[in-house]
Amino acid sequence: MTDRAHLAFATALHRVAAPDPSVDACWSPYSVASALALAMEAARGETRAELEALLGPSVSGLLAAAADVPELSVANTLWASDELVLNPDFSLASSARSAPFSSDPETVRKLVNTDVAETTHGLIPELLSPGAVSASAVAMIVNALYLKVGWLNPFTAIGPRPFRGVGDVPTMNVTAKFRYARHPGWQTIVLPAASGVEAVVLLPDSDLTEFDPAFLEASSFVRLDLSMPRLNVRMKASLKDALIQLGVWSLFSPSADFSGLSPDPRMYLDDVIHEAVLRVDEQGLEGAAATAAVFRMVSVEIEADPIVVQVDRPFLLLVRHAASGAIYFMTRVVHP
Repeated sequence: MTDRAHLAFATALHRVAAPDPSVDACWSPYSVASALALAMEAARGETRAELEALLGPSVSGLLAAAADVPELSVANTLWASDELVLNPDFSLASSARSAPFSSDPETVRKLVNTDVAETTHGLIPELLSPGAVSASAVAMIVNALYLKVGWLNPFTAIGPRPFRGVGDVPTMNVTAKFRYARHPGWQTIVLPAASGVEAVVLLPDSDLTEFDPAFLEASSFVRLDLSMPRLNVRMKASLKDALIQLGVWSLFSPSADFSGLSPDPRMYLDDVIHEAVLRVDEQGLEGAAATAAVFRMVSVEIEADPIVVQVDRPFLLLVRHAASGAIYFMTRVVHP
């Protein structure tokens, strides 16, 4: 049974982040929710309320429960500038990694990419593209995950078979009992894998359209002769605009409140960068995902050297009402 709030988050973000049904899409609601949940921990006031409305109040418990899978590796990391004062109560503060954002953002980019590549077993070698980390960044929350599990009912390769709109593609087949359901316009097949992981195939009768969340449920065990293609799908995207469309906007504005991470009032979220890859073959599935939430400071003018002014000669002094300009006093000073 899928948590309703998490499913609502996943379907809503999928709708706005990957709106074109004719294009492959792959992303990890778990990874994005993990990074945003840490941002929510750091947030206060309206910023926190927006994230909680999107993720659901019980998201941390959901993520913790789902992490209890031996084949799943998850890493949450905080990269922070040495100049940034961290709130010691923030969960990742004590393990924060030093990052020279202002002096060498390219080195930070490479460090983060190397760390993500290690967690994802090389499936995501470059989460952050050149230029993704600017000198104005001060912190970054990164989630990375890797999952590899085998099917309880392995498939057999059967060679190329037709796939609508594409032509022949590498296909695999299995005959076994699976949880199955027929819904209006859809079929649901649940493929069990190791350690309680499962893949749910939602197959429309015609074109891909919005599906009812109830279609995810399939309780009847039916013997199926199931053929499906091998998969190797990847997607990389900035999720900033999609999240703003879903009502999470204050965290991307200078009015954001992330005082749970740092007492510095000028910090806000600059972008949320996500990449995911999923491979499915006869033996099982292998997937990796990473999400980086990049924080920066509100731009401030760099103060130039002060102009030296010495009031050491006769001058005029006006005392006035600022709004109206009415002059209360007008004085000429010759002998102070």
